[in-house]
Order: sequence, then C-alpha cells, then structure tokens
Amino acid sequence: MTIASDAMPSSAAARAREATVRRFALTDAIFRGLTRASAILVLVILGGVAISLFAGSWQALSSFGFSFLTTESWNPVTEKFGALAPIYGTLVTAAIAILIAVPIGIGIALFLTELCPRPLRRPIGIAVELLAGIPSIIYGIWGLFVFAPFLQTTIQPFIINIFHGVPGLSSLFAGPPYGIGLLTSALILAIMVLPFITSITKDVFDTVPAVLKESAYGIGCTTWEVTRRVVIPYTRIGIMGGVMLGLGRALGETMAVTFVIGNAHRISASLFAPGTTISATIANEFTEADGDLYTSSLVSLGLILFVITFLILAAARYMLMRIDARTGA
Repeated sequence: MTIASDAMPSSAAARAREATVRRFALTDAIFRGLTRASAILVLVILGGVAISLFAGSWQALSSFGFSFLTTESWNPVTEKFGALAPIYGTLVTAAIAILIAVPIGIGIALFLTELCPRPLRRPIGIAVELLAGIPSIIYGIWGLFVFAPFLQTTIQPFIINIFHGVPGLSSLFAGPPYGIGLLTSALILAIMVLPFITSITKDVFDTVPAVLKESAYGIGCTTWEVTRRVVIPYTRIGIMGGVMLGLGRALGETMAVTFVIGNAHRISASLFAPGTTISATIANEFTEADGDLYTSSLVSLGLILFVITFLILAAARYMLMRIDARTGA
C-alpha cells in the first residue's frame, strides 16, 4: 500500500514536469518564430521600399541614363532634370553638420559623465534630450527668422572680410551674405543632430565598467588619458552608432533645411550661396509635379538618397569590422 501510494505522487510529479517542459518548449518555439518573423519583416519592408523606388524612378532613369547623376540642370518646363545639385547639397550640408556636431556631442557626453558636478548632470542631460523633441519645422522657422538674419548681418560679413584674398578660402566663403544658404542649413542640421549624438554617446559612456576607469586612475592616468585610452576604445561601436544615427537624420532632414537653404538648383563653390538638397527638392516640388517624367525624376531623387544612406551605413559597419579585427575584439 505504501509503495503504491509513493508511486502515484511520483508519477503525478513526472507528468507535471513533462507538461512544464512542453509548455516551455512551446513558448520558446513561439518566441523564436516571432523574432524570426520580425527580422524577415524588416527585410521585406526594406526590399519593398527599394523596389517601389526603383519602379517609380524607372522612367527618369531610362530617359536620362547616367547623365541624371552628372547634370546640374533642373528645368520642369523643358523636362530636363539632373540630380547633381541636390546630391551635392545633401552631402555637403550633412558632412559639415557631422563635423560640427560630433566633437561637440562627444565633448558634452564626456563632461556629463566624467567632469560635471553630480547635481547638474540630470538637469543638463534632460535639457540636451529635450532638444531632440523639438519639431524640425520649429528649427526651420527659427533658422529663417532669427538665425539667418543674424548670420547675414554679423557672421557672414565678418568671415568674408577675414578670408578675402586668401587662396581657396576666399571662394569658399565668398559673398554676398544672403543669410540663407548651404552653411546656414548645415549649422541648423548640426544643432538638430547634436542631442541624438550626445544622448547616445552619454549612455554608452555610462556602460564603461567603473573598475576599468578606477584602475587607470590608480596608475596615475589623467582624465584625458582615461578618456582616450579606456572610455572611447571601450565604447567605439556605440559612438559610431550615435554618429550614424545623427548622419541619417542630417541626410534625410526636410523641413528645417527647406526653410534656410535657399532652394536653388545650382552648385556654387561658396558655402554662403543658396543651394538645395534631395529631401528639400522632393518636399518643395512633389505636390506640384506635372507629368510622369517630372514625378519619376523626383522619385529618382528618393532612390538616390536611399542608396547614399545605405552605402554610408555599410561603409561604417565595414570600418567597425576592420577596427575589431585589428584590435582582436
């Protein structure tokens, strides 16, 4: 009787364990299937966007061929379109914005994590993050009515006078001072991407183990040496991610750039001259596009922006892989 009574609970416990194992296996299979489906869905959406852009731009690409990328002319009346001026404006403004925002953003992040007094860290961090929540059209209005007039009356005349007669720089900063132009839009973009770079960089700096920094300080390293030899090498992938996020925002920004760049389809050596970008051109002209070729040309600009962004991100990932391989990470 005792043996039978002991066997019954043991059998029940075995069945309960088996049921629990089956439930865990089912849950794990569902979770694995959902994550795989999510990953596949991202690829499907990305492929669908690429196919849609290519199909919409086929008429313009077949009509103009490779000259679409090398022609500056943009004339809807004669239906002669070239993407060189928007491509130039997009790359120049994004590059200047990143060159300005990256060192400032990393500097702010270092100050908040290494040097800032503890009572001030949270208020300053919140203030930086709030900048990311400001709508782009607000930046555009502020840039057009406040920032551009300030540049026109003070900064641009000063720079023109300083570099007048200097080979190379005189043409790069040639007048007249319009206020709006490539440099103005690049500065607005730098302000817009700065909170993204700063916030992500600060978060990755916070992940550095305290023991690594304390060990470096213990052997006599200065704050600069700890930052250069410990913090930045440990977080380089996260920093690159923040930079790429900021660059993506700079490449695709529309409204703020549209307000202050001047929207002129021409290439000028001067950074003070009006220009245009791919996103600004699409935003300005898509609703007024009359004719299939005109619409297809605008879609082609979108395809070019898609390819540029993809190539830049792929190059960044390849560079990180080379760095990891060289350091043995």
